[in-house]
Amino acid sequence: MRIADLLRFALRAAAGSPLRTALMALAMAIGVAAVVVLTALGDGARRYVVNEFNALGANLVIVLPGRTETGGVGIGTLSASTTRDLTLRDAAALLRADGVVRIAPLVVGDAEVSSGGRLRTTYVVGTTADFARLRRLELAQGRFLPDEDLERAGSWAVVGATIRHELFGAKPALGARLRIGDRRFRVIGVLAAGGQGLGMNTDELVLVPAASAQALFDTSTLFRILVEARERSVLARVKAQVADILAARHDGERDVTLLTQDAVLGTFDRILAALTLAVAGIGAISLAVAGILVMNVMLVSVAQRTGEIGLLKALGAPPAMIHRTFLAEAGMLSLAGAAIGVLLGFAGATALRAMFPELPAYPPPWAVMAGLATAMLTGIGFGILPARRAAHLNPVQALARGM
Repeated sequence: MRIADLLRFALRAAAGSPLRTALMALAMAIGVAAVVVLTALGDGARRYVVNEFNALGANLVIVLPGRTETGGVGIGTLSASTTRDLTLRDAAALLRADGVVRIAPLVVGDAEVSSGGRLRTTYVVGTTADFARLRRLELAQGRFLPDEDLERAGSWAVVGATIRHELFGAKPALGARLRIGDRRFRVIGVLAAGGQGLGMNTDELVLVPAASAQALFDTSTLFRILVEARERSVLARVKAQVADILAARHDGERDVTLLTQDAVLGTFDRILAALTLAVAGIGAISLAVAGILVMNVMLVSVAQRTGEIGLLKALGAPPAMIHRTFLAEAGMLSLAGAAIGVLLGFAGATALRAMFPELPAYPPPWAVMAGLATAMLTGIGFGILPARRAAHLNPVQALARGM
């Protein structure tokens, strides 16, 4: 029997039992759709983290107070035990390192912010003018914090889009007075909306000079120092020089932790890539379940079609042809179900992106191909037993049973 005849025969057999065909196709569709959606979710999370770190710039060294002795970068890295505070003078000293373009010290805390009788609690970040350049922040109105001495506690504030709307409404924000805690500031800029990054929603931030934030929170320490190198090729040298400068200022103690963006990004990338494979494996389990359903339905099909099988054998059809016929039917239905599953999976990924616009949940091509291939192999693999049973039926008994 030619391949075209074989496929035509399998197609007619599938069309003759629409309920059985629909069940097999649905089982495969659900399995493939699960693989596509779950891998889109995992890979989307990985790309989201990569994009968030890339938004900081490619040549970044993050200085954290405290020393960790771990072999990698993890959650523990972010909570190191502090032996000596980082200060604004430490930050200024880092500009002496060869290859450093800019630095941005950070002082972070929450405080009550009010203006014109309206009040809310939000995060206040003390930093410098270079923070806007380093984070690629865009302004909707006004200007960012001015370039001035790090230790000058200026009374300037830049507010996020949400803060501007909630505190000022339809009134102009530029030039308005803003009370933060027990201090008064003048608004000189409003950030453009949509500034989500690294868990920090800039729409709900108030940015002030670093020294002003230290006075506001009654502290002399810094939360972090962001150091941007001139180019990637000098990143390792900048990191070493930063470590040496801070050690010299801290009486020879290497009591800070230095993270490069590549190290942090590489760790998260490996973790989330493994997570993507794990969720793909979870989705593949549903394909195994679908394969078992295919086998059961095909076994029922063999029992229902014993008369047809007996007639084919009586007409001289060899067992190999019967075997190939049932395998072709299983493979055809698996392929149809897998194609429907891919469409459902892309629809699910589209729904994810609609619900979470910041998450680039696009199914990776390898997952789509793997889902299709696994569905085909599963369908054919679990179709072997029913096909063998059909091929080895006794023609006389099959004809008698089918009458």
